[in-house]
Amino acid sequence: MSETAVALAPWIVAQRTSLLAQRGHAWLLQGPSGLGQYTLGLEMVRAWLCDAPTEQGACGHCGSCHAIDVRTHADLCVLMPEVQMMALGWPLSEKAQADIDDKKRKPSREIRVEAMRDAVEFSQRTSARGKGKAVLVYPAEQMNHVTANALLKTLEEPPGDVRFVLASEAAHQLLPTIRSRCLGHTMVWPVEADSLAWLQAQGVARDAAVSFLRAAGGRPEDALALAQSGRSPQAWSALPQAVARGDVTVLGDWAAAQVIDALQKLCHDLLAASVGAAPRYFAQADLPKTPPLGALTRWSRALSKAARTADHPFNGGLMLEALVAQARNTLHSRH
Repeated sequence: MSETAVALAPWIVAQRTSLLAQRGHAWLLQGPSGLGQYTLGLEMVRAWLCDAPTEQGACGHCGSCHAIDVRTHADLCVLMPEVQMMALGWPLSEKAQADIDDKKRKPSREIRVEAMRDAVEFSQRTSARGKGKAVLVYPAEQMNHVTANALLKTLEEPPGDVRFVLASEAAHQLLPTIRSRCLGHTMVWPVEADSLAWLQAQGVARDAAVSFLRAAGGRPEDALALAQSGRSPQAWSALPQAVARGDVTVLGDWAAAQVIDALQKLCHDLLAASVGAAPRYFAQADLPKTPPLGALTRWSRALSKAARTADHPFNGGLMLEALVAQARNTLHSRH
């Protein structure tokens, strides 16, 4: 999803104005996925590098803004896992692109230490446009310890006029030394009415927006991604009962990580129901009969374990069948 193709949400605009009014050479934007960390981080660096910024942000029309739009700004360094760089249109280094093109390796799913060393070298160069330099790191939790340590000294004593934005969807996974060197900002969680209005402004029908926002746990950008994925609200509502029947086809075209995420949401809602709380991701009427708490707890632990290996190259079909069989067995457990 291109950030230029989606109108800025009002809660992102308000946070941008607030943060730009404050001083600081390094910010950590933190919160769960779907709240706009990447969008807000990019808006901050746009404003820092803009030729004619206002209190509300970048002008959107100058050479700097255009250079960011076309991913060629000489004073902006973006650090992401290569799979996300490619998905969002950010260029890789020549060596990294050559290695991937030559099939020497696959695009990385974490931020590589070589890219971080290039960023450190970038921070020591003179600004090309005279407005300073910026480094955007997202998602920051995808730095391993070696990569994070390569950033530490530069983050503590930045050379010249470089500023950093680290955007994270799991800030607790960052090294404490990284967190302590940044000004922290917790992302605003928008109210449901604002989220629904924004989703409708992106072309999502109201009933679908309600369903997808529930499926995303109230996180609007995740809800928009669901709406744009081609899945229907009806399929999401039917998922719990289908899984209870052991129907693998309801999840047939999903990646392993997506299957596990959906099953974790179902498990969460059933755990909530078992203690008298309201479900979060599914409507109450969509849920099957609540199994024993012990069975749900064991299932939750098993799903957490499976999530850690979801990206490994297992046989997708066999993994899906195993996950659905495990879910069915849990849902048919009896007190």
